Amino acid sequence: MAGMHGARPSIYPSLLYGDAKAAITQLTEAFGFTELSVYEGEDGSVLHAELVQGNGAVMLGSKGRGGRFDEAMKSAGPCGVYIVVDDVDAHHQRAVSHGAEILMPPTDQDYGSRDYMARDVEGNIWSFGTYAPEIGG
Repeated sequence: MAGMHGARPSIYPSLLYGDAKAAITQLTEAFGFTELSVYEGEDGSVLHAELVQGNGAVMLGSKGRGGRFDEAMKSAGPCGVYIVVDDVDAHHQRAVSHGAEILMPPTDQDYGSRDYMARDVEGNIWSFGTYAPEIGG
């Protein structure tokens, strides 16, 4: 992200999924994320996973494992995450080829970005586009 000067991101969206393994599969295959780490419990649930896209990352895990975060997220709705990509049309085509639900095809925005929007396997909204705000520095 512009303005970060090689620093680690300071914001990590964190999501819980009923089927975290299916979410990891979709995020890596359809949306081009790379697995950084995946830790599983003895029962096969995903205790914690980190997936990277560009120089940003998301953290995710399985719902229903207990703990304060799981409890706090129990009644939370889906979230929306924006990811900066270089080639929106190629990224969109990859998502389509893997069966992702597309909510908005690649569209040129008035503010100069080109974006598309998709829904993941559990209802979270992922927007991919060229807009990257300059963050101080």
